[in-house]
Amino acid sequence: MEACRAGRIGHGGGGRRRVRRRFLVSAHPPVGDRFRRFRSGRGGGEQLTVPPAEFTSYYGRPILKPPVWKWDIAAYLFTGGLAAGSSLLAAGGQLTGRPALRRAGRVTALAAVATSAYFLVNDLGRPARFHHMLRVAKPTSPMSVGTWVLTVFGPAAGVAAVAEAAAWLPERGVLGLGRRLLPGAGRAAGLVAAATAPALATYTGVLLADTAVPSWHEAYPQLPAVFAGSALASGAGVGLLAAPCAQAGPARRMAVAGAALELWGVHRVESRLGLLSEPYRTGVPGRLLRAGRSLTAAGVVGALVGRRSRLLSGLSGAALLAASVATRFGIFHGGVASARDPKYTVVPQRERVERRATGG
Repeated sequence: MEACRAGRIGHGGGGRRRVRRRFLVSAHPPVGDRFRRFRSGRGGGEQLTVPPAEFTSYYGRPILKPPVWKWDIAAYLFTGGLAAGSSLLAAGGQLTGRPALRRAGRVTALAAVATSAYFLVNDLGRPARFHHMLRVAKPTSPMSVGTWVLTVFGPAAGVAAVAEAAAWLPERGVLGLGRRLLPGAGRAAGLVAAATAPALATYTGVLLADTAVPSWHEAYPQLPAVFAGSALASGAGVGLLAAPCAQAGPARRMAVAGAALELWGVHRVESRLGLLSEPYRTGVPGRLLRAGRSLTAAGVVGALVGRRSRLLSGLSGAALLAASVATRFGIFHGGVASARDPKYTVVPQRERVERRATGG
């Protein structure tokens, strides 16, 4: 586009003439002007605007450092829940007069909590570090609360399990005294273990949600429910495997309650977290959670249908235990996957900023 500009230039003794100067104005403004706009009207002026920035991480590297935990922590999540569910099963057998159910629950609870302690100490690196955590009691720290829960639950589960051996002790002498005292101590210890079992079953879910790992942190309302349901289902699996059909009634009811809670929680984790549900639906975590869901459903159906079949009850119990393993590992690997991909950190942050900016 051609534009003209007139000007006056002095010439000689005052004579003047009009000179036209021509210049071209480019149809394409300079790069810096492409983002300028002019406001018309009163108070108008030049305002510089820039296009929205596309945030990403530095060369696609993770923004968060992925958890350094390995498979032993995922196994710790399972064994802790198994110990809690088994102690509740044992308490049910104790209160309803089902000795086989009580015995299976007590022995499994002790074995599971001992295995949990091994996995935890193995992750800490040195056993003394667990002892150091007992120096303080901090109610706002899930790790501190969990340490004290384990400290109370472990000895109680141990006394309850040892009490099952009272019938094998001689009737006289020092061991005879133990034979007379252990049953009462076992009953009290079993109830103490059952009282602390809900905290043992759920504190690991709170612990994961208390981290900065995106898919764990966003699932803070659901993870305790998932872990509680998984603990109940795994405890029910022990009862279905070890107890005769005539004594497995409480185990079947536990299986139904635990499966309902676990399936509800997993469904919400997979569907209600927006983008952060994606790691739980794809890859290894997705396959594990789908397997856990199928095994849980099969275990519950088998427990209800096979009331009089020892074989079917045992298979149902094994399915519930395998489902609990798959669920715990699926939740664990889903969180790790969300920490490795920067989009699960950046995109939710931008969405929160935009909601605050729009008053949403």
